[in-house]
Amino acid sequence: MAARRRVVITGLGVATPIGIGMDAFWEGLLQQRCGIRRVESFDPSGLPCQVAGELPPFQLGDFIPKSYRKSVKVMSRDITLAVVCAYHAVVDAGLHTKCIIERGEAPGPPNVDSTRFGANIGAGLVCADLNELAGALSTAADEQSRFDLRRWGGEGMSNLTPLWLLKFLPNMLACHVTIVHDAQAPSNTVTCAEASSHLAIGEAFRTISRGDADVCICGGAESKVNPMAMARPALWERLNTQDNGSPQRASRPFAADRRGMVASDGGGLVILEALDHARARKARIYAEIAGFGAGSNSVSWSSPDPKGRWLILALQKAVADAGSTIEHIDLVAPFSAATPEHDAAEMSAWNEVFGSRLDQVSALTTRGALGHNGAGSGAIDFAATVMALYRNTIPPSLNTSNPDPASRFRFVQGDSKDARVRQAISLGYALAGGQSAALLIKKFEE
Repeated sequence: MAARRRVVITGLGVATPIGIGMDAFWEGLLQQRCGIRRVESFDPSGLPCQVAGELPPFQLGDFIPKSYRKSVKVMSRDITLAVVCAYHAVVDAGLHTKCIIERGEAPGPPNVDSTRFGANIGAGLVCADLNELAGALSTAADEQSRFDLRRWGGEGMSNLTPLWLLKFLPNMLACHVTIVHDAQAPSNTVTCAEASSHLAIGEAFRTISRGDADVCICGGAESKVNPMAMARPALWERLNTQDNGSPQRASRPFAADRRGMVASDGGGLVILEALDHARARKARIYAEIAGFGAGSNSVSWSSPDPKGRWLILALQKAVADAGSTIEHIDLVAPFSAATPEHDAAEMSAWNEVFGSRLDQVSALTTRGALGHNGAGSGAIDFAATVMALYRNTIPPSLNTSNPDPASRFRFVQGDSKDARVRQAISLGYALAGGQSAALLIKKFEE
């Protein structure tokens, strides 16, 4: 069997409520900015939770070539987030892809072989444009203003563009990203809710390590700031409905007074690259991805296993896959759901895997600053963890100053912490559905 190729991280691209692009996001973490506020993109007054994390304004034309701008009309919010993240990741990695060359931002020819450039992108439940859909539905009402299926087939549907459905298929995030950047190697879409990003990055890691691609763009993106996406977790009683008046304190992971999760827009895509390929083009290397593990909650599809066994499995597999031990890990990045049952289950898993070692390592969470970005959450966490290794700096974790007595995480408070992190592990899992995944990252050494 051929030796496994080493895989490194050469590009990071994020879109978050505290900054678009890695530099803005990292600076936001260091300055303890919070991106959660009252929802502005629609009237939230009919919802029990009226706060969320929304992105700063941006123009999609700044991230695609002119030749592709007609396609914007068939892009949902989730797709645009992925396209923005992809642009930032590719530029950050110094890749001269089709998009970058056509925009006149790099000389041709491309410095990556498109047939060896793959993609693995996580997606969630892409919400339909409710205004667009409601307009079409209104033309399908009968004389008593009731929905009429015959009128919908004859008149209502004709008020939607023939390509309407293409805006809302989860694989369309990867579709547009791969077309814009001409990535022709293996492409995959992962739809496992909040676990999607970790699973997508793990699959890209496997694709490169076994030799089926030299470069992969991977991660996830999702918009959770819309009425449907906020109504679902509210019905599950997982959203914080008690802090509408104090949005910047609404997301408090592992806190004694936590009251639930907060929805958010955002995502992240990263560039993974075979070490030999990165060296050949003299790329900057952030860190090395060395281990990947996954698990599944077989106890319940809707509630976490109180013992955290599916999370234990993912963590243990990632450590073993990297040929490492917990004694070498200096930083942990828990998923931090901020709901009592999920936080308790996750804490059980970390306790089981790390034991007394957990008291000696630092912890990092972005959830207090951002809320939950759905399928994009894991990639944002991963990017923050990678930067902590690369910068030898652990940023403060917002809203973690009042920990639950059961929490043993050593989140940084106040100013950032200077620390040389040798290895870190990032965990992600779906709040419903049962998937989990962990990624072990090493400081790069020749």
